[in-house]
Amino acid sequence: MYTIMGVTGKVGGAAARALLAEGRQLRVVVRDRAKGERWAARGCEIAVADLDNADALAAAFRGAEAAFVMLPPIFDPSPGLPEAGALIATLCEALRNGAPKRVVALSTIGADAEQPNLLSQLGLLERSLSTLPLPVAFLRAAWFMENAALDVADARDMGLIASYLQPLDRAVPMVATVDIGRRIAELLGESWSGVRIEEIEAARRVTPNAIAAAFAKALGKPVKAAAVPREKWETIFRGQGMANPLPRMQMIDGFNEGWIEFRDKGALARKGAVSIDEVVTALVGGDGTS
Repeated sequence: MYTIMGVTGKVGGAAARALLAEGRQLRVVVRDRAKGERWAARGCEIAVADLDNADALAAAFRGAEAAFVMLPPIFDPSPGLPEAGALIATLCEALRNGAPKRVVALSTIGADAEQPNLLSQLGLLERSLSTLPLPVAFLRAAWFMENAALDVADARDMGLIASYLQPLDRAVPMVATVDIGRRIAELLGESWSGVRIEEIEAARRVTPNAIAAAFAKALGKPVKAAAVPREKWETIFRGQGMANPLPRMQMIDGFNEGWIEFRDKGALARKGAVSIDEVVTALVGGDGTS
């Protein structure tokens, strides 16, 4: 039995589908039982739990051969990242008490960056889970290709996508969530001791210009990328409702300046099979399974 968090999202859902295809027995963790119904129909056991209840989460982990865990995204954290800290503390307690035989955790490129930024939340996760008396593997994933979903409307309506990643010809490590999910499924079936770190990105790095070209191909019309000036970011993000946009801005700076990067610049990272063209085509077509 494998316990899987995040099945209502892209990464957890991809991992669960990959495991089911192998005939594995799954216990999926959902906050609302109704959201687990389609997984129950596929033969999964449903555990209703969340990161605000260590006891319920521990019960979901108990007896599991392996567990996949992740933090929900917190895009607008308070200074000092207290929201992530509280969730991580609950997760650690649940894993310590539930004691699955091994744990695979979703982490990120930049989790080990010294400069503070939005991804520092996953660095905190790594440091905390590494203290558990369990074998723990961290899969550090590159920038999600599916972030391009935010550009679908503008690409379709205006033939333009606004890029915070810049310069527009700078290649950035990215990866499709289906490739992340597939690798998580593989890791759950492997054995190791202690703490293990693995990185994953696509076979080819992606420029903002390449994202625009992928939209042009998928839509059958010209699409260009335009860099959003750095001095406008804070105003834009606050206009979107963010109270503390600095960590997000620092994260984007890290990608643009190159200090958010894989070890050996990705030479040792596992390479995914899905391309940006495939992901954008699925996004334009409204396929939510990619």
